[in-house]
Parts: sequence; C-alpha cells; structure tokens
Amino acid sequence: MKVAFGLKAHSGWAALIVLGSEDGEIVVVDRRRIELVEEEWQKQPYHAAEELESNEARRVVGRGVKSAYKISRKEISAAVKRAERVGHRVVGCGVLMGESMPDWTVAQILAVHFRMHKAEGVLFREALATGAEENKLKVIRVPEKELYEFAARLVGHSALTLHAQVAALGKAIGPPWGRDQKDSAVAALIALNSK
Repeated sequence: MKVAFGLKAHSGWAALIVLGSEDGEIVVVDRRRIELVEEEWQKQPYHAAEELESNEARRVVGRGVKSAYKISRKEISAAVKRAERVGHRVVGCGVLMGESMPDWTVAQILAVHFRMHKAEGVLFREALATGAEENKLKVIRVPEKELYEFAARLVGHSALTLHAQVAALGKAIGPPWGRDQKDSAVAALIALNSK
C-alpha cells in the first residue's frame, strides 16, 4: 500500500504517524514515539552550553546538533525499512514546522534565553526534515500554526472534514491519540495526497 509519514518534533523526540491509503480508505499503519537523542543533555544542547566558555559552548552545541541529525536520519531509515518490509511504498513525509529564525551565532543564541528555546525547537524540526530528505523521501514542510488551513488547501477538504477524519482514525486505532498524533496524522495525510 502507498504510505506517508507525519512527524511532530519535541525536545529530543518526535511523534510519528504512518498513514496508508487502501481502496480509497485512509488507515493508520504505524504510530510511535521516536527518540532523537542519546544523552539527556542533548534534549537542550543550548541550555547545556549556557554557562560554558565560548569555544566549549560552540563545541557542546555542535555535538548536540550533529547527534540530532544523525539519529533522525537513522530513525527515519528504520521507519522506511519497517514499512517496506511489509510491502508498503513510502511516498512522502510531512514535517510540522514552526517559524524559522535568524542566522544567529551560538553566542547570540546563548545571550538571550528565549533564543535558546527557539533554537532547540528549530533544531529538532530541521533534523527531522533533513533526515527524511537524506532517506530520499519527498518532504513537505507543514506550517504548524496553520495546520488545518494548509491541509485543507492541499487535500481539498474543509478543515472541519479533516478534523472529523482525524478523529475517526483515532477511534479506529484507540489511545494514545492526543494532539501530537492528530497533528502528525494531518501532516501524513498532506504527504499522502501530495502530487
């Protein structure tokens, strides 16, 4: 069956929903949490570097960023292999994205606490999108703040219809089916219907 991934990042992990289309019906093929860090401090690499000397701070942040990208690539590769092993064909990946941020240096980010939070949020979203691209998936960057409106334009259903469809998917599969899973399902639906 044709399947697509939907991913929603958090600090150090992401929700993954895999939707498939079978005889015109949308079904949840897989649902899981994927870890994006090896060590606890890597969930917030900028916070881990906050009190360090400039060169050491850059080194720590660099290690955290590199690790997030490496693990993301590995986890998405594993998800693709799981899908293909049972005969599915992965056609795309929707990744929920927030606002981008200026091209600040590590020092500029560490100078303002709010920037550290923003940088860490951007880090895991970008790591997921890049990991999917490096696994040769068509990636759709889905603006999280206007998720349903964006989806309605691309999928051709109203936001109300999409809400109902996602709720029905949750009833069919059972808990957990919270906001992370719902948002990831909409992202997957966009990727599944993308031309």
